[in-house]
Amino acid sequence: MLKLIKQMRRSDVLMAAVCSVLVLGQIYFDLELPDYMSDLTVLIETPGSTMGDILHTGLEMLGCTLASAALCIICGYLTAKVAAGFALSVREKVFNKISDFSRREMMSFSVPSLINRTTNDITQVQMVIAMGLQLLVKSPIMAVWAVIKIIDRSWELSVITAGFIVALLAVMVVVIALVVPRFKRVQKLIDRINLVARENLTGINVVHAYNAEDYQNEKFERENSELMRTQLFNQRAFAFLTPAVTLGMNALSLVIYWVGAALVNAVPAEDMAGRLESFSNIVVFGTYATYVIMSIMMLVIIIMLLPAAQVSAQRINEVLGAAASIFEGGTTDSPETGTVEFRNVSFHYPDGSDVLENISFRAGRGETVAFIGATGSGKTTLVGLIARFYDATDGEVLVDGVDVRDYTFDALYDRVGYVTQKAVLFSGDIRENVLFGESRGERTDEAVNRALSLAKADEFVDKLPEGLGAPVAEGGTNFSGGQKQRLSIARTLARRPEILVFDDSFSALDYRTDAALRAGLARELGDTTKIIVAQRIGTIRNADKIIVLDEGRAVGIGTHDELMRTCPVYQEIARSQLSAEELGA
Repeated sequence: MLKLIKQMRRSDVLMAAVCSVLVLGQIYFDLELPDYMSDLTVLIETPGSTMGDILHTGLEMLGCTLASAALCIICGYLTAKVAAGFALSVREKVFNKISDFSRREMMSFSVPSLINRTTNDITQVQMVIAMGLQLLVKSPIMAVWAVIKIIDRSWELSVITAGFIVALLAVMVVVIALVVPRFKRVQKLIDRINLVARENLTGINVVHAYNAEDYQNEKFERENSELMRTQLFNQRAFAFLTPAVTLGMNALSLVIYWVGAALVNAVPAEDMAGRLESFSNIVVFGTYATYVIMSIMMLVIIIMLLPAAQVSAQRINEVLGAAASIFEGGTTDSPETGTVEFRNVSFHYPDGSDVLENISFRAGRGETVAFIGATGSGKTTLVGLIARFYDATDGEVLVDGVDVRDYTFDALYDRVGYVTQKAVLFSGDIRENVLFGESRGERTDEAVNRALSLAKADEFVDKLPEGLGAPVAEGGTNFSGGQKQRLSIARTLARRPEILVFDDSFSALDYRTDAALRAGLARELGDTTKIIVAQRIGTIRNADKIIVLDEGRAVGIGTHDELMRTCPVYQEIARSQLSAEELGA
């Protein structure tokens, strides 16, 4: 947790230091009160004392109380500001770190877990800072200061107080040892609940269609019940601490006054001054002993929050400390324009499974290169290497004659426009989605309309009352699959890249729209290189080069006619999709 606290901004650290000084002042004024109480007791019991003396002592006590209250208010304000600033800073760093994750890092953390770490875990640490910045400083210093003040007043009472303190600390240690391991389990269970809830909400239509509400409810109930049982154990253990400390504090006061009464009676009756001094010492001792137990109670409050915050801090540090698998290069210029080349490229995932093996091809400027193959043959992984979602295990992937690993991210993504297999839209409006991110393209309505027209999305956008300002729901759920796909294509076209990568991005389009879109691309973007992953031969049969993948290997490279003569895998795909007349032609 200390490692995470180092993420504080300098201004927050300064405020925390000021707050610590204010807490010391607050402790000073609080611990002065018992001395004034002792003086007041002596004045009341001493013959000849005047009301003025008593009022003066009372006013000094009131001044200490008001000063302590003022410092407490200021310190509370500062700690709240420090905690909020800390949460702001860490949440921003975690979000930025996740934004830089490659697919490999995303696979090591689940999406529900990352959401939980960005929200709940940071809030847990924020709560501890908001409360602990005062209590963690105040409670040990107050306890030690109070012990110093009373240790020379009565060794008998000091031994009794020490015994109670040791017993309470032993109880706290036992509870912490039982609870901390279960707090780690709580966070993992919360991740599981987020996962089940997210799956249910994302696939709610499938749940309804398959009448699986009871199944989903039972699955959620299992995770929820497990979390409840774990939380109940933790809360019951913590619930034992507060009454235990309260009982200890009251029992200590009772024993102090009982033993103190015996100590007062032990003073000879004729020694009234000695009895008065002994009685005054007992009153002060009882008050200071109460302060010691109160300090332990403050520690109990922090201990109830600290285990969960410690686990949360570890989870946040795991994200911040995650090693990047993809690093940015320094190259921005290139000797060529619009070319893509694979040189003996192989790729396998961290678990060792091979996906691509010895792939080599070259796409010149303005050419259309297509990939086709069975599901799981490695098509999406292959084009993902162009956009550096992964780095090749062996070989080189070159864009414009430069290895993609040597480019800066801005230089690479200015050259490559990538249309994902699953259309992804963001909440906002159509204009914001088409102009999403930074690019070399113009950020004007004219550029948006041009991209929509080329993507054949103007057919439905022009019919919307708000036009380009039409709202887009989260995930684009207010549009059909084909409409989302066309908006996703328009977003890429608006960037005006040198190389267009379509990862099975025409699958949701009807044949007429598919053909019209490809014809428009060929007509308007003749100098733009197009890399197309497709399942339908009709989408790619006119490509300059078709690469057939089978279990990660290129088993055929050529035009449609060439592959129909030489590639059995391509022939099999063609027979499953084309009519007899088309095959004969």
